[in-house]
Amino acid sequence: MKIEDISFGYLLSDVTLLVRKHFDRRASKFGLTRAQWRAVKVLNLREGLRQTELADFLEMEPIAVGRVIDRLQAAGFVERRPDPADRRAWRLHTSEQARSVVDDMEVIARGLRKDATAGISIDELQQALAVIARIKENLLALEQDEAGIAASS
Repeated sequence: MKIEDISFGYLLSDVTLLVRKHFDRRASKFGLTRAQWRAVKVLNLREGLRQTELADFLEMEPIAVGRVIDRLQAAGFVERRPDPADRRAWRLHTSEQARSVVDDMEVIARGLRKDATAGISIDELQQALAVIARIKENLLALEQDEAGIAASS
């Protein structure tokens, strides 16, 4: 068997979907989805980001992040404040409500990671993550190669 004959995409997708499902289920009492939690977590660490900067951190499209922020703002977790340097832009800040649930949400995330890795040694997990990171790097390099080819056409 060759390495290219081993299918892993569906497995990675299934794991991602299951993690999202279980996280959303556990975090539902706080009224936050996993995507919203990720945004709150980044903003809690980096108050005052612009929406485009947050999108970069989350590796999401700015429009999708905009929808997440709209929901967070409506629920009272995030505030949009005018950017003092650019009156067309807004800076994002967490509210007191968001800051009050950050620790609890981190406990949920840690618990899910613990449950998901039951029976797996730290060495096994580190090796698996290193391989997945290399796969990601290879795929990102393909994107750069494709962008370079498209630009030179």
